[in-house]
Amino acid sequence: MIRIGQGFDVHQLVEGRKLIIGGVELPFEKGLLGHSDADVLLHAITDAILGAAGLGDIGHLFPDTDPTFKDADSAKLLEEANKKVLATGFTIGNIDCTILAEQPKMKPYLGQMKAVIAATCQIEENQINLKATTMEKMGFIGQEEGMGAIAVALLQK
Repeated sequence: MIRIGQGFDVHQLVEGRKLIIGGVELPFEKGLLGHSDADVLLHAITDAILGAAGLGDIGHLFPDTDPTFKDADSAKLLEEANKKVLATGFTIGNIDCTILAEQPKMKPYLGQMKAVIAATCQIEENQINLKATTMEKMGFIGQEEGMGAIAVALLQK
């Protein structure tokens, strides 16, 4: 059996927060606002694998109303979600993602991000594809008010 899930996440850029994307801290003057560390890429991946397994979404599993998840490491949340997916008998076939951000440039960090995602999801790096694009100065992402990510995951049983 093969199932496909998609995930999408956005967060506002603010001063006074670390910028963490794909489990990697990037040098930047702003970070993403959220209850957890606001890692848009890992949140999108979490939603994609949960969706493919029919297990809801990140907000259902790790609600932002629960103080337990305040400033949580999104890699830990993805790891817990992956354990739930594995418990259903599914494994990840592949993950494909796009990061939406004007800056900083993501290309220098994509390899590190893949390594974190692979280790967290217990898969090989060649099962992950990461891309980054700008919004050509349009919309809230293009105006550098926030960032987003889109992910698609294929699960197999």
